This record gives sequence, C-alpha cells and structure tokens, in this order.
Amino acid sequence: MGLTGLALAQSNTSMQDIIDEVRQQYAPDRRVAVFQIEADDKGVLTGKTNLPEAKQALLARLQKAKLTAEDRIEMLPAEVLGEEIYGVVRVSVANIRSQPRNAAELATQALLGMPLKVLDKDQGWYLVQTPDQYIAWIDWGGLQRMNKAAFDAWTQSEKVIYLRPYGFSYEAADADGQTVSDLVAGDVLKLKAEAGEYFQVEYPDGRTAYILRSEAKRYHDWVASLSISEDKLVNTAKRMMGIPYLWGGTSYKGMDCSGFTKTIYYLNGWVLPRDASQQVHSGELVDTAAGFSNLRPGDLLFFGTRAGEGTSEKVTHVGMWIGNNEFIHASGQIRISSLNPNAPNYDEFELNRFLRAKRLLGNQKGVTNLKEGQ
Repeated sequence: MGLTGLALAQSNTSMQDIIDEVRQQYAPDRRVAVFQIEADDKGVLTGKTNLPEAKQALLARLQKAKLTAEDRIEMLPAEVLGEEIYGVVRVSVANIRSQPRNAAELATQALLGMPLKVLDKDQGWYLVQTPDQYIAWIDWGGLQRMNKAAFDAWTQSEKVIYLRPYGFSYEAADADGQTVSDLVAGDVLKLKAEAGEYFQVEYPDGRTAYILRSEAKRYHDWVASLSISEDKLVNTAKRMMGIPYLWGGTSYKGMDCSGFTKTIYYLNGWVLPRDASQQVHSGELVDTAAGFSNLRPGDLLFFGTRAGEGTSEKVTHVGMWIGNNEFIHASGQIRISSLNPNAPNYDEFELNRFLRAKRLLGNQKGVTNLKEGQ
C-alpha cells in the first residue's frame, strides 16, 4: 500500500472510530434510537438518524480531528413522509416488527389509540416510535397517519379507555348487532357522546361505534381513580392467568415476559420500559443475598445469565413477586411458580438463573406515572 493509500486507510479508520464513539454516547440502545451512520473510503457520510444532537456532535468531532467529511446523512422523520409525521394506532392491537416485512420478528405491540412518532417509510411499512421510546416497524393497516393539527385534535379530545380483557364495539347501541372491531383492555377511543348504556366513540381513522359503558371509563376519570398498590398489582396479574406466551406480545392477545409485567403496571397507571433488559434499570434494588424474605408483592424478579470471564450479564426473563415464595410470569403461558423446593409448582430452572429483584413501589426511577400527566 502506498503512502497516500495508507494515510487514507488510517483516516477512514479514525472516522469510523469517531462514528462508533458518538453512537455509543448518544444511541447505545438501538431499540430506542436510530443512528445508522457509515463513512465510505472517500469520507462521505451516509445513513439515517433521529438524533440531531448526535449528528452535530459527530460533525464537530470530525472537524476537531481535522477529518474532512461530506455530510449526506438523512435526518428522521424522512422527507418522504411530508407533514404526516404523527400516527395513532387504529386497530385493537397493532403488531410492530423488527424489520419492514410480515415475516420479521415481532418486536412489540401497540394498543388502539396509542400515539406514535412516524420516522420513516418502506413501501407499506412505517418506522415508528412508541411512547416508551421503542422503535420498530408497523404496517399501513395498523396506524392512522396525521399532520400536527389532526394529531393535536386527537390527543386533546376527551377519550374513553376499554377495561374488559376482551370485547367488541358495535355499529349501533346494540350488543347483539354488527361489530365494528374487537377490543382489549387498555384500548383508547375518542368519546363522542353518551347514549344510555353505551358510549358513542370514534376511531383514529374516523369510524364511529358504540361500546358498553360498563366495560369502559372516561380516560381522565380512570387515571384520577388509580391508586397503585401491592394487592391491585397482584389482582391485575392474576386476571391474566393462562394467556399464552407470545414473543413480542404486550396485550391480552398474548404476552412475552416483559410484555406481561408492562401490562400489569400499565393497567395500574404506570408505564414501564419495554424489555426485561430495560426494566431491570427501573426502581431500586432489593437485597436478596440471604434469600427472598425482603421481597414484597409487585417487586420484579429478573433472570438470565450471570457475567463470567469475558462475558457480560444477560437479562432474559422477568416475573413479578406475589408473596408466599411465589412469582407470576409469562413462560409458556401466564402462570405462577414457586421458589420453595417443597412446593408443587417449584421452578428450579428459574431459581438457578435468578439475578436480582427491583422494587418500583416507592421508587419510580425509569417509570412514567400516567397520573402525573393529568
């Protein structure tokens, strides 16, 4: 390699090192941030990011290092979206995938009425960010795209939240009539009027329907009525017993382990991070060095692989303590396991990979309280 070629190679290596440093600082978790930047052998920067501060930091560091770069980085939301960079989920449960195709891994789910940031488009798929900052792809049928005016009108309108595990909305105030869609607990719709035993509601895409008032509440009334407690968390969790495990699921249609704990807390007014490896950073540590006597119902238990020589810890499972040496979790289905070797539901496998426990009640670190947003 000649001198010029060697200098160019060293320059590109330095440029890539700086890109990696900025990525590590501003976007260490690709689940919640986009920073897909590359430099070619001519110093041309390409890719996408939704973090303007990260892009500016990158350009500043390259300049300081006296590295010449041509900026062709695309900022998200992408220009192809126009003004419709907002969205609202318009089906009872929207499946959100890791890649823009139906065969891709189910990353998470979003419930009807959930507001979304729309970042990018790939044919009939949209890259969106949920309120808990999770970024993944939703197909065109799962959301209603909006401009800011329409989105503000939706978010500021009075709403109702559906609270039964499962149910339906109807074309008329008649539970024996034609359905408009199915519903699950946590779905939110715009309130249009009250009609006897029914709420008349509107979907984000303009469809109107009726739902039984006994199965829903005005959203603000529901939030105001919330008073989270150990007993309420346990009761909410036990109402989901037997629901099948679904990788990426966060609804009554199926849940993974962190989707289950997230749903328990959401129905009590708290929004947790999406994955077990994110939830483990919430709350405060509970001392379990001498056993599980310090645990309280509602505490989250985390399981996985301990750190070893040359390997880092991996948090891969989470459940919730319910007392009596038992915890409830999504494993095959929502079920209760015991850490007591003499119990018929003793779970030796999970005990052997227990990592730590965290308490959220009394310490809301990493948690959003819906009541505080009222």
